[in-house]
Amino acid sequence: MKTRYSYGGDEHIFVEMDEEMSLDAFFKSLAMSNAARDAKIDGVREICPANASFQVRYDPEVIAPEDMMAKLKELEAKAENAEKRLETRIVEVPVFYQDPWTHDCVMRFRERHQDPSGTDLEYAARINGYPSVEAFIEAHHSQPWFVSMVGFVSGLPFLYQLVERDKQIEVPKYLKPRTDTPKQTVGYGGCFSCVYSVRGAGGYQMFGITPMTIFDADQKVSYLKDFMVFFKPGDIVKWKPIDRAEYDRILKAVEEGTYTPRIATVTFDLEEFNADMEGTNAKLMEALNDV
Repeated sequence: MKTRYSYGGDEHIFVEMDEEMSLDAFFKSLAMSNAARDAKIDGVREICPANASFQVRYDPEVIAPEDMMAKLKELEAKAENAEKRLETRIVEVPVFYQDPWTHDCVMRFRERHQDPSGTDLEYAARINGYPSVEAFIEAHHSQPWFVSMVGFVSGLPFLYQLVERDKQIEVPKYLKPRTDTPKQTVGYGGCFSCVYSVRGAGGYQMFGITPMTIFDADQKVSYLKDFMVFFKPGDIVKWKPIDRAEYDRILKAVEEGTYTPRIATVTFDLEEFNADMEGTNAKLMEALNDV
């Protein structure tokens, strides 16, 4: 893994662990960005972590660019030896697959899609070698996902599938972005799933929708009163397929302030996961059964 350092204008340095996402790259990026934060370097204004990289904003009148670069490079050896273990949480996120709202949106923007004759789910199932949409949906929700980054728009999580590389689902983004995407759409682009935290433009394939609010700027939602954004990097997600009746029930509970997401505290150890992915995933998901 070759780390790449580059300047971004006069006030930023971009540090990229790898050109492709991997859990190894994520953990190294996390370790380096945490080390940079703990170092309390004079002049640092902001540290912004991403999937396999991070960016530092600094004041060049306080610290010279070459000195800032040197200090970041000194942290790499420390990151290489950092423990790849997280005390985190696993969250159950209900998903209404093949819902009417994303389906309507899918059909309104077919001319921007690789396959105008079908749906996003049909296309994703076919190019990933699944015999049916139902089999594809099963693959999407049967194993947990790792939140590697939150951003792009406020509160939107990027989720990386916790399976062997050759089993990961991959789908391209739309040929031309949509001008509309329903709020809380569960989407997919490249190797990442996501939840659209707000309604707006988008280019990811649309698979379903969740009734669980994940961003609330007014902090009126009961479980978002402490912080307006629900997800944070390192969270683990287990999708739970639901039907229309369950969707309506949960949505009503969210609106009434009585809904509490199912959450369990877990430890994620990267070495243990790499040694036994199936067993690790089973233990992670089992933790939700006790909630």
